[in-house]
Amino acid sequence: MQNQLGLHARPVTLIVRLAKTFASHISIERAGTVSDAKSVMAILLLAAEMGTELTITAEGHDAEEAIAALEQLFANKFDEK
Repeated sequence: MQNQLGLHARPVTLIVRLAKTFASHISIERAGTVSDAKSVMAILLLAAEMGTELTITAEGHDAEEAIAALEQLFANKFDEK
């Protein structure tokens, strides 16, 4: 997690919107806690601050595309400054 404010409502909403465009089951994990990437509340409960290590996994026919798209969203820091 590289953006300064961590995973707050705006980036989480972007994650969920993007995740819902894929048929695959997508999860985000933090320290053994796994959350559904298509659920705002589930991701917010990860309480990921800047510097937190997250793991994105996906299962399904478009899993590779889903992971690549979400990794790009994270790499762009959700277009925040």
